[in-house]
Amino acid sequence: MQQSEEKYSSNQTRLLYKALLKRGVNAQLEYSDGHKTVDIAVLNAHLYIEVDGIQHFTNSEQIIRDFKRNHYSDGDDFSTFYVTNQLIDKYLDEIADALVKVISEKSG
Repeated sequence: MQQSEEKYSSNQTRLLYKALLKRGVNAQLEYSDGHKTVDIAVLNAHLYIEVDGIQHFTNSEQIIRDFKRNHYSDGDDFSTFYVTNQLIDKYLDEIADALVKVISEKSG
């Protein structure tokens, strides 16, 4: 992980990223798809992972910005998984384990 990538990532994003790496997932932190940057990308599984603060679920203006931002993924065959910082704080290992299974299925 490069220091510049780490600078822009939340603690919870870094924790999930490291947990996925530890489980053998080929993940990329702060991945740019040309239109936007996602927190974590698992390219071989066509999966983006966004670790968001509660404002992404409680602030109407932020929700609308997220809808517009996510529009750039329409038609690119990538799925986006959203999880809150609070869930990572409480259930990091369970979430990482579940994502490993999803990644395995999506990767074929």
